[in-house]
Amino acid sequence: MKSKTWVPYAFLALPLTMYAIWVIFPIFQTFVLSFTNWDGVSPKFDLIGFENYKRLFSDPYFKLSLNNNVKWLLAFVFGNIPLGLGIALLLDQKFKGDRIYKTLVFLPMTLSFVVIGQIWSWMLEPRYGAINSFFRAIGLSTFAKPWLSDPKIVTYALIAAASWRQIAYAMVLFLAGLKNVPRELVEAAYVDGANKWERFWYVILPMLRPATIIAVTVNVIDSLRAFDIVYVLTRGGPFYSSSVLANYMYIQSFHNYNMGYGASIAVIQFLITFGFILVYLLTALRREESTV
Repeated sequence: MKSKTWVPYAFLALPLTMYAIWVIFPIFQTFVLSFTNWDGVSPKFDLIGFENYKRLFSDPYFKLSLNNNVKWLLAFVFGNIPLGLGIALLLDQKFKGDRIYKTLVFLPMTLSFVVIGQIWSWMLEPRYGAINSFFRAIGLSTFAKPWLSDPKIVTYALIAAASWRQIAYAMVLFLAGLKNVPRELVEAAYVDGANKWERFWYVILPMLRPATIIAVTVNVIDSLRAFDIVYVLTRGGPFYSSSVLANYMYIQSFHNYNMGYGASIAVIQFLITFGFILVYLLTALRREESTV
């Protein structure tokens, strides 16, 4: 007791216990349920082995949901992160009203996806929504679309709505990272004759690696667990065309009472997310070690 070595464990005991109860145990429980035919209501169920997983890979709606998640992932990583970085580079400079612009760009981060979904439902409304009204006002009526009822474009409309918040998050991370870039290095590169692109690629971008790792990790997780905005705007419709894994899992579990099948979808979603993040973080750590 005098050595006080127990103090850190005492502080960790409660949060770790709560984490185990609310996170670890449900994950384990979901894995177990994925091997059953439980309907979520009956007190009894049977173990059916890998039947749910076999059914998954012959389910066209599961494949469609997985394909939509891939679209979300590509848009979040290769669209939102570069856009967030570009906005951060612009707003990192001193100019009149720079704080106002930073606040306006950051504003979506203060809203939940449910609120954002409600805002975009008004903007994407086909008859009187802000986007279609704008196109008609400038004489581009052909660009006015039924954004949330056309199966060909509804997923991209949802991604655009969600990106409004994700770009702001990436911008904040990169703005914080830019504050840690030594100005002496940038000035030295300028003196050595490096142009703007070379200063960015060889000096600034490597210094932003920690912020980039966080931005990629968070965007991958958010793209694979997308649910709120899909549920608010389309509930996965029309005809499952905008469905993602989390949405399809919810439908199977709580609408169709296929809790075992829904659990198998959740397991696949978890493994994809965990595997991607694990590989990316291991690769990033190796790069960090090689540069030390």
